[in-house]
Amino acid sequence: MANIDLSGYNLSELKGLQHDIEKEIKSRQHQDLQKAREQILAIAQEAGVSVQELLATGDKKLKQEKGKGQKVQARYQNPGNNTQTWTGRGRQPKWIAEGIAGGKSIDDFRI
Repeated sequence: MANIDLSGYNLSELKGLQHDIEKEIKSRQHQDLQKAREQILAIAQEAGVSVQELLATGDKKLKQEKGKGQKVQARYQNPGNNTQTWTGRGRQPKWIAEGIAGGKSIDDFRI
């Protein structure tokens, strides 16, 4: 990049240059964005899919990879109430915390 001596410019001229530079930066960003859109559309057309299909497929795949919504089998059960179970994930239930505080082991609750 060339060094430009700006010391000869007055404040008004410098502000004018700044305005012109900001305007040029925005213009080039817009051009780059438009070029990227055109490239994406061309690739999608070559593949025979729409951009919406590309985006929807990616979202669906990401959700599947996260593993959200998959049921995990319970590994612990409250001996005093068989309907209360815990998978071992997340916050420890009160009945387990109380049992451990009372001297029991976590293995005492294992199913």
